[in-house]
Amino acid sequence: MQKVFYIVILLLSLSFASAQNNNDYFNQGNALYNQGKYAEAIDKYMAILKTGKHSSDLYFNLANAHYKLSNVAPSVFYYEKALQLAPGDKDIKDNLAYAQNMTIDAIGTIPEVGFSKVLKNITNTMSFDGWAKTSVVLVFLFVIFFLIYYFSYSTLKKRIAFIGSALALIVLCVTLALAFNKYGLDKKNNPAIVFAQESKVKSEPNLRSEEVFRLHEGTKVQVLESVNDWKKIKLSDDKTGWIRSNDIKTLNN
Repeated sequence: MQKVFYIVILLLSLSFASAQNNNDYFNQGNALYNQGKYAEAIDKYMAILKTGKHSSDLYFNLANAHYKLSNVAPSVFYYEKALQLAPGDKDIKDNLAYAQNMTIDAIGTIPEVGFSKVLKNITNTMSFDGWAKTSVVLVFLFVIFFLIYYFSYSTLKKRIAFIGSALALIVLCVTLALAFNKYGLDKKNNPAIVFAQESKVKSEPNLRSEEVFRLHEGTKVQVLESVNDWKKIKLSDDKTGWIRSNDIKTLNN
C-alpha cells in the first residue's frame, strides 16, 4: 500500500513538472515572438506539442509565428487546428483568411441550398459533445417534470409539468438527431492541407497515370480514401484526384 502511495505521488509530481515546463515553454515562446524571433518561438511551441499537450491558444500562436515567416502551409494548418478547438473564435477566422490569401490556388465552391444547408448550419452550431451534453440535460429536465406531474395533486401543476415534460422530450429528440447528424458529418470530414510547394494530382494512384491538375502549398482538401502511398482527395469545387501522401498533412488526429 505504501509503495502504491509513493507511485501516485511520483506520477502527480511528474505531471505537475510537465505542466510547469509547458507553461514555461509557452511564456518563453510568447516572449520570443514579441522580440521578432519567430523561428525560436516556433521551437518553444513545438516542444509543448511533443509532450502531447495542445490548445487553441498554442496552435494560434504557432500559426502566427509561421505566418510572420511566410510559411504558407504551416500557418494555414495550425490556424485550422486552432479553429477545430475554438470554432467560434473570430480572431482565428480572420487570421486564417489572411494566411489563405498567401496561397496560389483559387478554387471555387459549390454552394449548398435548401433544407440541407439549413440543417448543416444548425448542426454545426455545436460540437457532437455539445449536442450530447444538451441531450443529457434535457433527459434530467424530462425526469424532473415527469416526477412533478406524477406526485403533484394540483391540476395547474400537473398541467404545467405535463407541458414541460412534453417539450423536453420533443427537444430531446431534436438534439439527439442533431448529435447523430453531427457525428456523421464529422466522420466524413477528413480535411488536409497541401504541404508540398507544388504537387501533381493524378487520375489514378500511380505515377504513370494522367495528371488532372496541380495544387500548391496551403490549399485545403478533403481526403476520401487511401491506397498505399496515395490519397484520393476532393476539392471544394468537387474535383477529385490522387495525391502522394507525403504531399499533404491531415488535420484530424
